[in-house]
Amino acid sequence: MASAFSAIKTMNQSLHRTTNNPFSKPTSPFLGSGREFRPVPSSAPVRRQSTIVAVSSDVVKKKRTNSIPLSTSDLLITREEGLELFEDMVLGRGFEDMCAQMYYRGKMFGFVHLYNGQEAVSTGFIKLLTKEDSVVSTYRDHVHALSKGVPARQVMSELFGKTTGCCRGQGGSMHMFSKEFNVLGGFAFIGEGIPVATGAAFTSKYRREVLKEADSDHVTLAFFGDGTCNNGQFFECLNMAALWKLPIVFVVENNLWAIGMSHLRATSDPEIWKKGPAFGMPGVHVDGMDVLKVREVAKEAIGRARRGEGPSLIECETYRFRGHSLADPDELRDPAEKSHYATRDPITALKKYMFEHNLVKEDELKAIEKKIDEMMEDAVEFADASPLPPRPQLLENVFADPKGFGIGPDGRYRCEDPQFTQGTAHV
Repeated sequence: MASAFSAIKTMNQSLHRTTNNPFSKPTSPFLGSGREFRPVPSSAPVRRQSTIVAVSSDVVKKKRTNSIPLSTSDLLITREEGLELFEDMVLGRGFEDMCAQMYYRGKMFGFVHLYNGQEAVSTGFIKLLTKEDSVVSTYRDHVHALSKGVPARQVMSELFGKTTGCCRGQGGSMHMFSKEFNVLGGFAFIGEGIPVATGAAFTSKYRREVLKEADSDHVTLAFFGDGTCNNGQFFECLNMAALWKLPIVFVVENNLWAIGMSHLRATSDPEIWKKGPAFGMPGVHVDGMDVLKVREVAKEAIGRARRGEGPSLIECETYRFRGHSLADPDELRDPAEKSHYATRDPITALKKYMFEHNLVKEDELKAIEKKIDEMMEDAVEFADASPLPPRPQLLENVFADPKGFGIGPDGRYRCEDPQFTQGTAHV
């Protein structure tokens, strides 16, 4: 099978132009979803000679779609791969739905941002990684952690603020971290994780080229949203990654809305993928509601990074089915827009593909759904029964040498003094 990048047209042109005026603005309320490529006029100035790699939302539709039965070699996935992808997406959806229930029952506190609708991006990328590869996430990080292998019990316990959580209950919804599974954190502020991911990629390259560790071919995925792409860290890290050919893939989860601000209103050029070629790396736009399309592009981007060919910028056009957070009534988005994307549910799309190509039977998928339901019930029961962190844990992992503040002369943590939390303790 040809790679996704080799199947795409390499050209200097712009997505979704509606006129021959290179300064015209997009007029569609939806960025991708079937729009055609239109070339920039040949008279338009070209600022640099680097190759722009672009892919439309329909890149994988070029596979044979006539009535002739597909051979095994023509299929985008095997039966086993299809089941793995389906289970991972159902896990993410089921977990987030359970989070909503627990939040409204008062089991979770603070802001909780759910991932419903965007599962194809997490699954399409992360299930191609090894355990040693790294993932850096955002505040919408539960499903990224699950896809990377962090057990549902640990993630749910973290949301409950319990000691059995992946951060011992101190990270919460927006700060999932796992050393074991190389999840390098969710980050509450947009753009925070991109420099961390760039540093992780530099570590991999340094270990391989300077320390001569031949097996250090680890890849880092940096996930972030469309709202982050106007921030300085994004541009600085694209430059550094391209300059040093770091093994990183920048994955933009463009769900079209930065809280309540439409992406089309927030940036001078809404085609984020074009920022990649400006720094000398491939820029790709793909339909983020189709896990098979995401997976084809992810294979090539991760492969390039692992081979030492440098970074890629992948814009996945996706959509969240819920508000920005569970505290958001979601009244700003057009109901017609929400209905449009609801018909493109990534889990439904994968099921349809597997049924059409006789890869699975319905009872197999129902068995997976039942398994996930039981796993969610178990995760909640485990988290609910787990203990809360002790008060002394508040000052652990905060100070390199806590004796000057966190521990008193008697060797006990100062926070154990009842007056400490009243603000009257002598410190």
